[in-house]
Amino acid sequence: MRFAKFVFYGAGIYGLLALVPQYFLEAKNGRDFPPAITHPEYFYGFVGVGVAFQVVFLIIGRDPRRYRAMMIPSMIEKFSFVIAVYALFALDRVALAMVGAASIDLLLGILFAISFFRTREE
Repeated sequence: MRFAKFVFYGAGIYGLLALVPQYFLEAKNGRDFPPAITHPEYFYGFVGVGVAFQVVFLIIGRDPRRYRAMMIPSMIEKFSFVIAVYALFALDRVALAMVGAASIDLLLGILFAISFFRTREE
């Protein structure tokens, strides 16, 4: 269970550090990764849902055995982003930097899966 605690606390803290600043970077993201964001509701919606999931990760980290069922949607959250970004990159629709971000989520998703199976055994 220590492994799962470490993984989910780490993921939650990392995610908050990565996502919360995005609330203040809409215009910069539009300049750095054109075209500009034309539907800010999607951008802020994505960031908001992402931040909410980081809180879920912190809750899971507190008691992985109790919240083990929440590891399933947590894995879906990670792997769905990875699949989308990798597919978009294959179609030349996102920058290589996004592949790096998605690769971090791939690693976290794998660690979530390991945590899910290890928590069952404890």
